[in-house]
Amino acid sequence: MSKRVALEASHAVAEAVKMSDVDVISAYPITPQTHIPERLAEMVANGELQANYIPVESEHSALSACLGSVAVGARSFTTTASQGLELMHEVVYCGASMRFPMVMVVCNRSLSAPISVWGDHSDVMSCRDTGWIQVFCENSQEAFDLTVWGYRVAEDLKVMIPVMVNLDGFTLSHVTEPMFLPEQSEVDKFLPVFNYPYALNPDKPMTHGGLGQPDIYTEAKVAQEIALRKSKSVIIQGWKEFGDIFGRHYSPVEQYRAEDAKTLLLTMGSYSETAKVMIDERRARGESVGLISLRLWRPFPYEEFRKAVSGAETLIVFDRSISFGMGGPVFSEAKSALYSEASRPKVVGIIGGLGGRDMAVKDFEYVLDRGKEIAEQGSDRMIEVVGVRGEMIKA
Repeated sequence: MSKRVALEASHAVAEAVKMSDVDVISAYPITPQTHIPERLAEMVANGELQANYIPVESEHSALSACLGSVAVGARSFTTTASQGLELMHEVVYCGASMRFPMVMVVCNRSLSAPISVWGDHSDVMSCRDTGWIQVFCENSQEAFDLTVWGYRVAEDLKVMIPVMVNLDGFTLSHVTEPMFLPEQSEVDKFLPVFNYPYALNPDKPMTHGGLGQPDIYTEAKVAQEIALRKSKSVIIQGWKEFGDIFGRHYSPVEQYRAEDAKTLLLTMGSYSETAKVMIDERRARGESVGLISLRLWRPFPYEEFRKAVSGAETLIVFDRSISFGMGGPVFSEAKSALYSEASRPKVVGIIGGLGGRDMAVKDFEYVLDRGKEIAEQGSDRMIEVVGVRGEMIKA
């Protein structure tokens, strides 16, 4: 039976790694991710977790070591944030392209410059095209659940793709909140023993990630794209099995009071919970508003997303990063996903929460009102960025 505990999301991730019986951990500390490798190193040192902890000199080496350990059949884990994710960027592509099943937790943080240790989504958005399965957490419970679930999906023989679990730096990584920690037997029931069928073995030599001549490179990339798209069925099945065992259910697009809403706000990550308070207050006033949040970022859940917004007149997409020269990356993808729909809502993009700037309930009130105003004016372009106390930042 699950027990109720109070954990910050970083320690919830460490508990998930331990209960997933990981064989190898290789990580380099960087704010605000540091509590995860610190806690895991402590678990290994005091015998709570029987795993090899590899200390490395950089994030590039951390992921490289993990790919090597997966290649020989070891269940592996790493974690990073911000500039650390950028330093390992080269290797991120390798992990997906060579179909190495593992889990990496990213404590989302702003990218420099100026230097910022606070959270937004600019780091993960730089990796949206790397080929990893990518999901977002809203709280500590989800950080635990999705880490365990990540191994279940990544290691499925129909998938064999690494999973990136995103949680907001500081907002989740350093905040303690109540959650349920399951029994080890429950996790063991959900997560099978890792058996990598392509493990390197000197008795049966093979190569991973060799040279791809022009006559095979395109075929390899197409195969990778097909595999990532097909992984969605296993992703959904994994969430169903998780719900059957643990009683907590997840879906690619989460909806909150959205079924009959004429105006929808789209969010990702922990700010979704703040936005829900605003939605409740507006609903109490009789307004037809709702919230949808993207749980699954890659592969993009086209079908579920289109269904979720099908009855709305206006969709306001709240981004926490800027795609320079374009606007908000989630906004641009939301518009693209709806382009071929004969009946679609007007899509408005607003950016906020950059560099850890707080977004309170009143700020989401402003986002909703301003988004509706933009839509009524006949514009659907991303034109504004929310600053402090709800005012708009003008270039």
